[in-house]
Amino acid sequence: MRKEKQAYILDWSSDKIAKFRHTVLAWYDATKRDLPWRQTTNPYNIWVSEIMLQQTQVATVIPYYLRFIDTLPTIQALAEADEQTLLNLWQGLGYYSRVRNMQIAAQQIMERHNGAMPNTMPDLLKLKGIGPYTAAAIGSISFGLVEPAIDGNLLRVTARLFEIEADIAQPKSRKIFEDILYQLIDPERPGDFNQALMDIGATIMTPANLTPEQNPLKEFDLSYRNGTAHLYPVKSKKIKATQHTLLAYRVQNAHGEWLLRKHDDNELLTGLWHFPLIEQEMVFESATQGELVEPLQTWLMEAFGQEVVAENLKIQGYAPYGEYTPFKVKHIFSHRVWQVNVIAVQVTHEIQALQDNTQWVHPNQLAAIPISTLQQKLQAPFLVEEG
Repeated sequence: MRKEKQAYILDWSSDKIAKFRHTVLAWYDATKRDLPWRQTTNPYNIWVSEIMLQQTQVATVIPYYLRFIDTLPTIQALAEADEQTLLNLWQGLGYYSRVRNMQIAAQQIMERHNGAMPNTMPDLLKLKGIGPYTAAAIGSISFGLVEPAIDGNLLRVTARLFEIEADIAQPKSRKIFEDILYQLIDPERPGDFNQALMDIGATIMTPANLTPEQNPLKEFDLSYRNGTAHLYPVKSKKIKATQHTLLAYRVQNAHGEWLLRKHDDNELLTGLWHFPLIEQEMVFESATQGELVEPLQTWLMEAFGQEVVAENLKIQGYAPYGEYTPFKVKHIFSHRVWQVNVIAVQVTHEIQALQDNTQWVHPNQLAAIPISTLQQKLQAPFLVEEG
């Protein structure tokens, strides 16, 4: 695929490059991790695993991967899956846009490629949610395309091997790493070469670099020779996450059911069900019951057009004129942190005219609807009480 002129030419001889490839692949053959997606070159399976592995550890992904492939074993099955099935299979992995994009891409494959995963980089890159890394991983592993799959591990390994000063947080730096890796990648076993460097980066040349003596590439590694591994890769600091304080209301009716709301397309955690969440700070030590339920009253009025007086909203654990301590949850997104105060409320006034995105759900029916990791945290103490 690569056509543009190389800007970074290795000063290695052809013999050294050949020796490097042999060392990488020999190490991989002897030590590669036994992972379920490595038992096949089926591009669908590789695709599912690579999307799941984004920002998620291998041990966490394995049961999700097995369940996903068992439930949706083909591209067609993914393309035709209903939203609830899709979100339930992804529940707990976070970043739900990834699985939604996968379904759109599956539908594109059905429409444009007769249900078969395309086997060229240009066509792979046209699919929703598939970027250069994922396309290269699928292409190299499933179709033998000589494409380096440049993820964080390959960036770190390459930066240390050559003491590269370029900032990996800058998009323009990518070409330097591409130039090097296109010269290094084994043309006969590109998929195994990519996976070998991923494994070396994930298990040996880690960010902390805890076991440098075990590094199979140390004879090629400038940072090992010079004791500079801790300086690479060079990466500018991330944008500081914004802090947000929210109130979550566990509203329970006389039947023991909880009021849940489905987040819409303009919100984080789209399509998942949660307790009502309201962004607001509050001083709990001196708050009256009326002040504690006032944000909920406003939300109920906006959501259902119903005025529910404070007397009909009983707060669990509230002592008049005493200190009230809500249950607290911290949830971290990529660029924001939510500090959520959870208030348990018993409603004695029937709330009618529920909207399409709200419903009463009994705690023992929660498994039937897609919920986020955040909601799992919010409801945890109340499930203990129910149990």
